[in-house]
This record gives sequence, structure tokens and C-alpha cells, in this order.
Amino acid sequence: MSDTGIRTYTEKSRTETTEQTDETERNEGVATCPECDARLQADTEHGETVCSDCGLVVEEDEIDRGPEWRAFDSAEKDEKSRVGAPTTNMMHDKGLSTNIGWQDKDAYGNSLSSRQRQKMQRLRTWNERFRTRDSKERNLKQALGEIERMASALGLPENVRETASVIYRRALSEDLLPGRSIEGVATAALYAAARQANVPRSLDEVEHVSRVDRMELTRTYRYIIRELNLEVQPADPESYIPRFVSDLDRSDEVERRARQLIDNAREAGVISGKSPVGLAAAAVYAASLLCNEKVTQTEVSEVAEISEVTIRNRYKELLEASEVATA
Repeated sequence: MSDTGIRTYTEKSRTETTEQTDETERNEGVATCPECDARLQADTEHGETVCSDCGLVVEEDEIDRGPEWRAFDSAEKDEKSRVGAPTTNMMHDKGLSTNIGWQDKDAYGNSLSSRQRQKMQRLRTWNERFRTRDSKERNLKQALGEIERMASALGLPENVRETASVIYRRALSEDLLPGRSIEGVATAALYAAARQANVPRSLDEVEHVSRVDRMELTRTYRYIIRELNLEVQPADPESYIPRFVSDLDRSDEVERRARQLIDNAREAGVISGKSPVGLAAAAVYAASLLCNEKVTQTEVSEVAEISEVTIRNRYKELLEASEVATA
């Protein structure tokens, strides 16, 4: 009798507990399938919410709020997780300091009062003072800003700017700056970085955006290359061709023929001792004529920033070398 009573009480309690759980789930709005009332589960791989029983797709194209990277163990997850922007050599403190925004607004977008604006301006002033601890950091901050300005004007990619920043940091750490201007060393570092990355710019182009003259630029460049033991290969004329073709709005066929002309001239020994910019401009001009895409020497000279006389002289040499190669 007693065993039956205990068993009956347990079954009743279990039934009541199940009913309470179902009622709680219904009250909390647990998502169920509209077809079979089964539970719904999230398919994060396809961005869908599907029924675990009948497979009905209830929602699709969901927003993935997780990270864009994948990790297969806890160590890799800790290594890839990050907060804030990545560090960069383009800033003197590598981007680890705090910046106070220039907008005089609070977190809700509301404008600050006049007293709060004065307080924020004072905080910005002290923040700028504390970001540079000594003269070397002030020097580096000015130089990196100069590199960023010139690289933007020349259209150089991010990797060239990073390389130029590393070169300038090396020059600063090895005390190569005494007796030379910050602008001169920064310009030489950017010119060397562009040469190393195989996206060179001519001395005339660099001189136009720099605050130093050509003589100081070349002298500082040779000094930096020698003291830092940088490996910089001679500029290849073919590295200038894509940019000239793009600026002149020529076809891919012109670029291919221009490269072929440079290859023929290299085999004939015409390239040695001549300006790579002049050879590239002449090759683009000759290739345009060969492809029946007329372009004037004036247009090419303005894009390449060289004289028309140089284009005429190199143009004839390239055609002669091409005729010898095809004969």
C-alpha cells in the first residue's frame, strides 16, 4: 500500500513538473515550428533558422554577429581575438594611445555646452602633449605624418607606407638624422620603400610632393641606402608601364606590346644606362601607335613627366631593337 502510494505521488509530481515546464516555455515564448510545433535551431553556417524535426526553413539571410575568423582550439582563439584597431608603424606610438575626437558631441550625438567644449579642447591639448614624451617621438610623429601625406599624393599602397615608416624608424634609432632635415629623410625613406615594393615613382614625381629639392633628396637617399645596407634593385621600366597605360586610358593590348618592346630592348642591350621612366613612356607611345590607338607625345610626356625629346629618342631606339629581334 505504501509503495503504491509513493509511486503514485512520484508519477503525479513528474507530470506536474512537465506541465509546469511546458507552461513556462510557452510563457517565455520559446520558438517552435509553425508546422509541427517542434523546436527550432539556428544553422549558423547557412544563416538560417530551421525546424529540427521537419526541416522547415523559418528564417533566412540572418546576420552573423560572430567574428570573421575561425579558431580550432583555445590557444588559437586567444591569439586571434582582438579589441580595437590593429597596431601600425604609421603612427609614432603604433596606434596604442587614446585619441579624443574633434566632434564636440556626446555619446548620444548631442552638442556639448560651451563650458564642456572648453574642457574637451583643454583635454585634447594635454592629450597631444602627453602622446610624445621626448624629442625623438616628436621627430617621429612629424616624419610619419609627412610620409603619409606624400604617399597619399603619390597614390602609394599601404605596404609601401609601412615599409617607409620602418626605414625611417631604423634611421632614427641609428642616429642618422643629425645634420639632415626630417623632410629629407622621410622623402628618401618613401622613395626607397617604393623602389623595394616594385611600385617606383620617378624623382620628378617625388620632388613635386616633397618639401625638399632634388639635390637634397638624392644625397639623403644615397646616404640612407648606404648606412642601412638596404637592398634596392635598379628600377625596371616595365614597373612604370601599367600606371602610364592606365593614366592614358589605353587597352591591355597596348600594355602587352609595350612590355614586348622593353623585352626586345633588354635583349639588344639598349636599356643599360638609360632612364627607366623614359624607356617606359617611349614603349607606351610606340605600342599605342602599333595598336592603332593614337596618342600624342605631349600627352605621354605630361603623364610620365619627361620631355618630348626623350620620348622621341627612346621611341626610335625601341623600334630599332624590335626590328632586330623580329628579323
